[in-house]
Amino acid sequence: MASASAADEPDLIFRRSTVFKWMSPNDKLATYGLDDPEVEGVACHFTVPEKGGFKGWLGLAEEVSDISLACRQVAPIRFKHKMEQGDDMFRQRRSLFFKKMQIVRGCDAKRNVLVYMVYSDRLIEGSPKNSTSTVPIMPWGPADTNVQKCGEFFTQ
Repeated sequence: MASASAADEPDLIFRRSTVFKWMSPNDKLATYGLDDPEVEGVACHFTVPEKGGFKGWLGLAEEVSDISLACRQVAPIRFKHKMEQGDDMFRQRRSLFFKKMQIVRGCDAKRNVLVYMVYSDRLIEGSPKNSTSTVPIMPWGPADTNVQKCGEFFTQ
């Protein structure tokens, strides 16, 4: 089983201030890009809120769970090896101790579609906030005749 730590750190695409703070950093929305480390040809973008203020600046603020996600095919899709449904693709800490954000992947074999879900969880109570994105596995141009079936690479 592949570890989520295999994913590189995401690339910061841009940040946008949302709440002005007088003497400390502003609250922001930050958008990141990330390639799936186990499935060539798939990239995901996610936007997360980042707390400003002195607690945010020091890394002590607990980030909220509102995270959006969009994943797309960006090249021919090739699976590197077999995976399990719901494997972590990426994981990131969202508070000093208790909260983390996770992007997990699965396969809708009937439709030959990759399914990505982002959610955050807490050690004690978890979070129902989540976002889902799907990537149909399609030929990438006329030369791409070997379209793989995700059902052949995922186990229950």
